Amino acid sequence: MELQQLRYVVAVAETRSFTRAAQQCHVVQSALSHQVAKLEREIGARLFDRTSRRVDLSAAGEAFLPAAREALDAAERARAEAAAVSGVVSGRLRLGAIPTVTAYDLPSLLRDFRAAHPRVDVSLRTDGSQELVAQIATGTVDIAFLGLPPGRVPRGVRSRIAGRGEHVAVVAPDHPLADEHRTDLASLAPYPFVDFTAGTPGRLQVDEAFAAAGVERHVAFEVTTGDLAAGLVAQRLGIALLPGAYAATLAGVRTVEIADAPVREEHVAWSRHRPSPAAAAFLEMLAASSAG
Repeated sequence: MELQQLRYVVAVAETRSFTRAAQQCHVVQSALSHQVAKLEREIGARLFDRTSRRVDLSAAGEAFLPAAREALDAAERARAEAAAVSGVVSGRLRLGAIPTVTAYDLPSLLRDFRAAHPRVDVSLRTDGSQELVAQIATGTVDIAFLGLPPGRVPRGVRSRIAGRGEHVAVVAPDHPLADEHRTDLASLAPYPFVDFTAGTPGRLQVDEAFAAAGVERHVAFEVTTGDLAAGLVAQRLGIALLPGAYAATLAGVRTVEIADAPVREEHVAWSRHRPSPAAAAFLEMLAASSAG
């Protein structure tokens, strides 16, 4: 069993196509198919169910895939650790972030990180805070930027608070409150709301603030991103409460400060296990940025 064979299997599993997998791996399809077939003979089981239209993982393939990914990650980690001894940081850095992160300017951070460590390849995904914590635990994300209600600490990972900020009301330009400088939750409650999915940290921050104020509201639309919430607000479908620093970047809407505003804490989270050289270098850069 060779690492290249494992790479081919993972590529086919991700693309669901031998043709696309070969393109992704920069190899002719016949060579990739031959190596996958050779591995299947060695294992004694078919890893893929093939038809003329699609390729799916077989039961054996579903069982094989997680260990194949772990083996490839271990090989990459070994290569990066060896290179780090000579002072060269290499490998892959896998970052995750909520869409509304504001504690850091991620593009600027990645620009500086790339300049310092040009041999590190970076992948960046957006997701909810709960999902990102789970991905750190499974090893699919190295470092994530989260948003949580005050006092909440992500479980099963290491973390620190990166920032804290208040929400503002986001309204359409012609909304009755658009020209107000400041309002409160009781004044906002009669209007329909656009908010994140119930049970998510982004939603809990606002739900808990309304509960603490003893005020009820109606969420007419549930969304998964702040940008989509702003789009619905601009169409006069409701109002939204979003982190102030994030809301300031939105176009086509107005923002109003809230006297008893919900509060969000942003966290940087990473694995309890020893970070890879690339992840350790990025954490050092974050620490230096915070100290500055």
